[in-house]
Amino acid sequence: MTSKFNKENVALMLVVMLSGSLNLTNLSIEGYSNQYYAAGVKSMTMNLKNFFFFALDPAGFVTIDKPPLGFWMQTIFAKIFGFSGWSILLPQALAGVISVLLIYYIIKRSFGSTAGLISALCLAITPVFVAVSRNNTVDNQLILALLLACWALSIAAEKGKLKYLFLSMVFVGLGFNIKMLQAYMIIPAVYILYLLSSAISIKKRIVHLTIGTLLLLAVSLSWALVVDSIPAVNRPYVGSSNNNTVMGLITGHNGTERLGGIFNIFGQSKGPGGSSNGGPGGGPPHNQPSQGMPGNPPSGNDGGPRQAGNNQQQPPSGDSDGPGGAPGDGLSGTFGNQTPAGLTRLFAKNVLSDQIVWFIPLAVLGFIAAVIKEKLRFRLDNKRKQALVLWFMWFLPEFIYFSYNTGLFHSYYLTMLAPPIAALAGIGIVSMWEMYKEGGWKAWFLPAALLANGAVQLLILRYFYSSSQIIKVLMGLLIVLCFISTIALVIVNLRKMEKIVSGHKTKNIACSKMLKLNKILVSLAVVGLLVTPAAGSSAAMFYAVHSSFPGAGLELLPARLIGSQKSGTFSGGNSNGSGDKGVLKDSTADLIAFLNKHLVNGKSQLVVSSANTAENFILKSNVNVGSLSGFMGNETVMSLDQFKRLVMSGEVRYVLAEENDGRGGSNSSIMDWVKENGQLVSYAGTDIAEDSNNQNSEQVYDLKTYADSIDNE
Repeated sequence: MTSKFNKENVALMLVVMLSGSLNLTNLSIEGYSNQYYAAGVKSMTMNLKNFFFFALDPAGFVTIDKPPLGFWMQTIFAKIFGFSGWSILLPQALAGVISVLLIYYIIKRSFGSTAGLISALCLAITPVFVAVSRNNTVDNQLILALLLACWALSIAAEKGKLKYLFLSMVFVGLGFNIKMLQAYMIIPAVYILYLLSSAISIKKRIVHLTIGTLLLLAVSLSWALVVDSIPAVNRPYVGSSNNNTVMGLITGHNGTERLGGIFNIFGQSKGPGGSSNGGPGGGPPHNQPSQGMPGNPPSGNDGGPRQAGNNQQQPPSGDSDGPGGAPGDGLSGTFGNQTPAGLTRLFAKNVLSDQIVWFIPLAVLGFIAAVIKEKLRFRLDNKRKQALVLWFMWFLPEFIYFSYNTGLFHSYYLTMLAPPIAALAGIGIVSMWEMYKEGGWKAWFLPAALLANGAVQLLILRYFYSSSQIIKVLMGLLIVLCFISTIALVIVNLRKMEKIVSGHKTKNIACSKMLKLNKILVSLAVVGLLVTPAAGSSAAMFYAVHSSFPGAGLELLPARLIGSQKSGTFSGGNSNGSGDKGVLKDSTADLIAFLNKHLVNGKSQLVVSSANTAENFILKSNVNVGSLSGFMGNETVMSLDQFKRLVMSGEVRYVLAEENDGRGGSNSSIMDWVKENGQLVSYAGTDIAEDSNNQNSEQVYDLKTYADSIDNE
């Protein structure tokens, strides 16, 4: 075992430990995080039917509007460790750590261990990647699946092995069953890399890709086709699909609605917001409830807007528009499409600004330098060339998407950019260092990239300059470590060029000392670029990321210094894992106690009209809740006749008629019928006479009398 091997493994262990600390430390402060998803996971733990269909509610009326694979993992962890906020967040935290280890291994195969370590470190400290690792959105599970696909693809391209191409397609297909079409954003990299590889003939490559495509579609659509083949009466309604099919969900709500404006890049207004309603089908703008919907959508799902910070602590005395924004930071927008579209979108002062841009200049300039160094052509005849195409073709389509898309997307989607940026940054630093040592005009790539990246980081820090003293400290460290070291590197390079021009020859000892000095300067500059994103990511260990729009970065740092956060959380849950800073209000607690005393088929059962209400009952009690709407609130989960049959069979007895539930929503006919035929229930904390005079108050109706009267006819 060589010394180099030991050093490499120690360095890797430290990077993995850092990632584990950022992702796992104090994870319980996140509570249940996104309560909409958490409610679905709890429902899935109750029976296999709910588990397979990913039902939102224990009664199995409607599904969550996502594929199930990522949440199946959360459910398995909840069954092993018990349902809690910590247990459902653990799969994402572990996926983040494994992804850091995996990207090191993939980059090492082509560009060596140093590039792999730098890439792993950059990924580990990227703020949005850390935030999503500490949230129950499943985007980082998707990243793990796609990194596994890249590992298999790199072997397939290098050796022309069909089985590895198939394995890559399987992983992408599994990714599809985690986040649907989002997984296909890596498809350009898969096809272009394999087509341009040279291990086998072009004819075989085309045949392989054709067969692989069929396998990809089979794996991707396996769950969807099974669900859609089951008669609608025997399964839950597919939430947010509009036609009660998973295929409708794939092509609509989770498909075209996410692509608004992306096909009109050069012919559309670059103003913020894109479409006036927050993107096609994206719901009402500015977090306002739309007319005709029975209630606000539930918290934090990425299908449509919701009041930011619902069921959460808000930032202390700030004017931030963005989720989790720092006091006084003035970040604009809540959704990505509310920010001006264009190449500078990710660098501008908005809710996206401090999440992903930290290493983009290094990645882009490093890619260009590596292309020149490796003499990249259309024929990809070695691992380095193949790696460059793989990571750049992952990066480019997504950079364009996030820069120009005016359809609905959230800031935490940017985690999809973290792996290719980290990979290209690691590759770029190593390639530019090799070019710097060679001398000549190519030697200027490294200092130029370091200065450009430092300038971008300084710009982002300036957005938060007045927020806290720690921002000024970070700016000072950036200037000292990155800018001064890079300027020294420039001076050293100029002197080296002068000596070459003058024909002066230096001794080997002097060259060795100069090389060591250059290494120190480059290392200090790189450390300077790592400090700020690492500081922003580390804040997530002490202050919870926003449950609906998870984000770390500089927006979390000021809260730590202001001292007005006494609870130890910046937003989202509390330390007991309840996912809500408050407790059940008296009337709700009284209703739960009433239901527990009047069981329906041996269970505490209640039907509600909105998913928002359902998730609260699911997470705060053991009531067997049935929801008459999904996330968007506009689904017709069942017809009035179907509902009547459930009443007659005894499966439905108590119904909560919520405030303003009759605003013309899809459940208005059912709720009108309930009010006409049900009997108002009196329980502790309520008064029937008072409720009868207040048509907007929450009222509970008992339908047993109606069912008995029909049975007696």
